[in-house]
Amino acid sequence: MDKKELAMEIIARLKQAYPDAECTLDYDQAWKLLVSVRLAAQCTDARVNVVVQDLYAKFPSVAALAAADPEEIEEIVKPCGLGRSKARDISLCMRMLHDRFQDHVPDDFDTLLTLPGVGRKSANLIMGDVFGKPAYVTDTHCIRLSNRMGLVDGTKDPKKVEMALRKLIPPEESNSFCHRLVDHGRAVCTARKKPDCENCVLSDICEKNLD
Repeated sequence: MDKKELAMEIIARLKQAYPDAECTLDYDQAWKLLVSVRLAAQCTDARVNVVVQDLYAKFPSVAALAAADPEEIEEIVKPCGLGRSKARDISLCMRMLHDRFQDHVPDDFDTLLTLPGVGRKSANLIMGDVFGKPAYVTDTHCIRLSNRMGLVDGTKDPKKVEMALRKLIPPEESNSFCHRLVDHGRAVCTARKKPDCENCVLSDICEKNLD
């Protein structure tokens, strides 16, 4: 089968295996997802979900975070790693949201990219999970599995993977597909140990397994 056919088969099988796939970062407002996705860099979602509870208890709004000293933010978020740079980005991002967007997260992809600390992965996540628009979130799981399954050819560049997937994955499937790759990458097709190919729903069509 060609890449398009392969993509559609993978989508169908992952839907059956992970019918309720969704973002594992806890949030109830768009700005909180912006904060959490920045903290999630090189950190587990589970730890981020714990740390942000203290952050929001002290700074419960965009305005409060915008007014906070970066050092105060850093003191709380340092368990997530890279505390200084993450605190700086969160501070600058919340200030821009407060000053330019009246505390609202913009629903335009290119505008999201102008926010400090927001790259394509974060912007796609916001577009998909918050605004329900097509989104291709090329995190480490997505990149690894897309290469392993044969959807992309030997590239680890997030933007190149995103552009390749945009040609293969229908827009209406994109956001859920990326969440399902995360679930599958954590449960079966893992990075830190040998993938569990014997229990993989994609084993008979996976390019890596067929080599």
